[in-house]
Amino acid sequence: MNRRLTATLAGASVLLLAACSSTDAGQAGRAAGARVTVSSCGEQTSFPKPAQRLFVNDGNLISMVLALKAQDRVAAVSSIGRDKALLRKHYGAAVDSLKVVAPEYPSLETVVAQRPDVMVAGWGYGYSEEKGVTPEALRAKGIDAFTLTESCRQHGSRARGTVDPWTALRTDLTHLGTITGHDADARRVNTDLDRRLAALRSAPKPKKPPTVFVFDSGDKEVFSSGALGAPQAVIAAGGGRNPLSDLKDTWTSVSWERVAASRPDAIFFVDYPPQSFAQKVHLLRTNPATRDLPAVRQGRFLNLPYAMWTSGPLNIDAAEQARVALERWDLVPRR
Repeated sequence: MNRRLTATLAGASVLLLAACSSTDAGQAGRAAGARVTVSSCGEQTSFPKPAQRLFVNDGNLISMVLALKAQDRVAAVSSIGRDKALLRKHYGAAVDSLKVVAPEYPSLETVVAQRPDVMVAGWGYGYSEEKGVTPEALRAKGIDAFTLTESCRQHGSRARGTVDPWTALRTDLTHLGTITGHDADARRVNTDLDRRLAALRSAPKPKKPPTVFVFDSGDKEVFSSGALGAPQAVIAAGGGRNPLSDLKDTWTSVSWERVAASRPDAIFFVDYPPQSFAQKVHLLRTNPATRDLPAVRQGRFLNLPYAMWTSGPLNIDAAEQARVALERWDLVPRR
């Protein structure tokens, strides 16, 4: 679960004209059309306005575009399979109109073949030096790169996250609204987010918030999330406390000893392969380090889809479901 170009309008035009030999007329249009510059991962990044052909990777980023009603700007998507039913539930038939070209993270060749003018992805959400899919590689092919804010790398580090998760989400919705020409929809989605978040924050609070551990997957270590990942936002808004909030990172691995030491009151799972929910529960119930934890003994488990835990508009739905679960277990006061 991971995830630049500073140019004037004239400078971008020169670069893009040079790239036309390897791209179609859609990319060539980048040179002549209007451009917009937004701040991305601390750098000013230029995009066509509006973008005409987006390549979008991962369910959470696809959910952003669908929430903005910008599916008409999408040329292709990848890594949607595990979240397709969830997205259809929230965004309807628009999901089935999307062209799926890769079941998992795409190769650079797969992206280029769809002739996008912008790729929407992130570090650990499609961008990868190992696979050669990076903003720099895309720009060399005449494709602008939008980077998920939650995945921005910290200066001098591979740790991710530079702002709090709700700010990261609002920023991306606003920027994608600008890039796709759906500014009004971005304001609508952010207003709804803020309204629902305010309702959760005004709910009655316990004297001590329950500790909630997020379990993505685990074997020798447990993959979870620190202070700068979307789970931090979900847990806190739902009324709980993330025991990994001291880790200034988004998604990261911790030891089983760290899980045991947190003594969670509840465990929330990311419904994400290759481990099933049943396999994760079995592991917790048979591991000597975790089988006697309060959450495990009481069976206080909540399993939610990947796109609800990774930065996207469905984070607020996850927070609302988290609150309901904590109320049901009498870990927070009922509203």
